[in-house]
Amino acid sequence: MRRRRLIKTSLGLTVGLTLANGLKACSSKPSSSDSAAAPDAAGKVSDAKLTMVQGGGFPNGLDLHRVGTNRPAYGISWAMYDRLMTFGTKELPDGSLSYDYTVLKPELAESWEMAEDGMSVTFNLRQDATFHDGAPVTANDVKWSYDRAVSIGGFPTFQMKAGALENPDQFEAVHDHTFRVKFLRPDKLTMIDMAVPIPVIINAELVKPHLTTEDPWGAEWLNNNDAGGGAYTLSEFKPNERITLTRFDDWKSGPLPQIKDVIVLNVPEAGNRRALLEKGDIDINYDLSEKDQKELAAMDKFAMVSTPIENCLYSVDMHSNPELKGKENPFADVKVRQAVAYAIPYDAIMDTALYGQAVPMYGTGSFEPDSVTWPQPTPYKTDLDMAKKLMAESGYPSGFETTIAFDMGTKEWAEPAVTLIQESLAEIGITASIEKVPNANFRSVLVEKSRPMIINNFGGWLNYPDYFFFYAYHGQDATFNGSSYKNPEMDKLIEGALASEPGEPEYEKDVEKFIGLAWQEMPRVPLVQPKLSVAMQPSVSGYQYWFHRQLDFRQLEKA
Repeated sequence: MRRRRLIKTSLGLTVGLTLANGLKACSSKPSSSDSAAAPDAAGKVSDAKLTMVQGGGFPNGLDLHRVGTNRPAYGISWAMYDRLMTFGTKELPDGSLSYDYTVLKPELAESWEMAEDGMSVTFNLRQDATFHDGAPVTANDVKWSYDRAVSIGGFPTFQMKAGALENPDQFEAVHDHTFRVKFLRPDKLTMIDMAVPIPVIINAELVKPHLTTEDPWGAEWLNNNDAGGGAYTLSEFKPNERITLTRFDDWKSGPLPQIKDVIVLNVPEAGNRRALLEKGDIDINYDLSEKDQKELAAMDKFAMVSTPIENCLYSVDMHSNPELKGKENPFADVKVRQAVAYAIPYDAIMDTALYGQAVPMYGTGSFEPDSVTWPQPTPYKTDLDMAKKLMAESGYPSGFETTIAFDMGTKEWAEPAVTLIQESLAEIGITASIEKVPNANFRSVLVEKSRPMIINNFGGWLNYPDYFFFYAYHGQDATFNGSSYKNPEMDKLIEGALASEPGEPEYEKDVEKFIGLAWQEMPRVPLVQPKLSVAMQPSVSGYQYWFHRQLDFRQLEKA
């Protein structure tokens, strides 16, 4: 099927997604399990309480559209707010559950219909859906929420644009419970981009009294308050301490969760998180450090799941613009970047910092890739002689001084990795000091593009190589382009792939070319594909892996 028939319709109500691995369809007519809150098999709703800690930092706010909101906060938003659609579920080879990005299912929208020309989609909202304050959810709220996402700037606006959702004029409140999205162009990412965390449905009338000239979208108020209609309401938010969520018993967009109360505790140290789990004081230790992945699995005491994170890399990003903070920037020199790529002590990082709990992404690739598999290893491996040769040929044969910044929320692996990198760079004349950035501030560092070298941890939500490259390499300089890399040739290849379908010759050609160009230019040095691991008490079940790397409380049960 060609890309101009992105959505297959049947009788105006059956919606499927055309993807490289075939077509799966999910009826947009709600089934009993999709459309209404449901008790468990015994006819009862559990009053269980669940307490969790997580690596990667503590949620630093409640408004995922606000500049600087960190990734852990997305899990809280996922529970407090609905989206129009969600993804299906599939079983992985190890028997664990995962989201399925080839299947779209109803959430706040109980059905949707594609236009005959394929250039718009009309959503029919659940007429009994309400926000947490009891106000009915209307198409006007959806319109305001989508307008906000494409207009507020920063990552939310980039994310919407990735699915060709760019302009408030695309969104129309047709009737109280009918909402239409007009497409700018055929795009394989448009429908699935409406099921990621960003296009949350916000109680517009609750926020509007808090709008100001300086804050036209109410980000400061929303960052500390609940304006959602999702499965959980906010009971308590103590910044840097705890967040408590309580089940919203009037939720209509899915089966009623079996967990009544969720408590998220801020426990910065991995050792303390592990101790709480081992003593039985918490139910879930989420997003484990690599050390704990290995050691807790060996204990064979907890329910554990470890999943390679799709479309994700740990990398060393080097700012590639000629000037940085008004000064000459050595990393603008491609030979310097290539030298760094050959100087990285990959095996030592894999063994010492990551305890072998990751997928290596170095040493076996080709400078002329013949596959669109992503992520795929680079051809670079540790070779100090080659690194010294490249430095001698660069504009900095005598070396230079610089800094490496990393997120303290990932310090369990990033700190030892940075120390190893620092030692190795000294061998080729680069003296690097280490900057430890508090987790709550690291997203701002990504936005500012103010550091010469950072340790980055980026995973693309939509599982396509062109989607990853749109964020990590495109000259629009999105938040996660940690090297601030800009190259018109790269942009053209990424845009060509985005405009075509996997399996088409043009797509394959563009993807192979932009991967090869990335290996030549090397603005970021891939290290590994990480794994997302969770350790749970045996009483907890229902865990499912999600692309956004956050826990979905709605699916969990506790005996």
